[in-house]
Amino acid sequence: MFGDHVIATAILDRLLHHAVTLNIRGNSHLLKEKLKAGLVRAEETTE
Repeated sequence: MFGDHVIATAILDRLLHHAVTLNIRGNSHLLKEKLKAGLVRAEETTE
C-alpha cells in the first residue's frame, strides 16, 4: 500500500506506539458463513 517497506514499518510503529492491542480468538462471522456454505474446509482454518 505504501510502496516502501521501511516507510510502512515506520508509519505502523508510530501508530501502534501507544496503542492497546487485543488478540481475538475464534472464527470470524465471515469465516463461519464460508464454512457453512462449503467454500472453505475446516482444516484450512486452523493454520
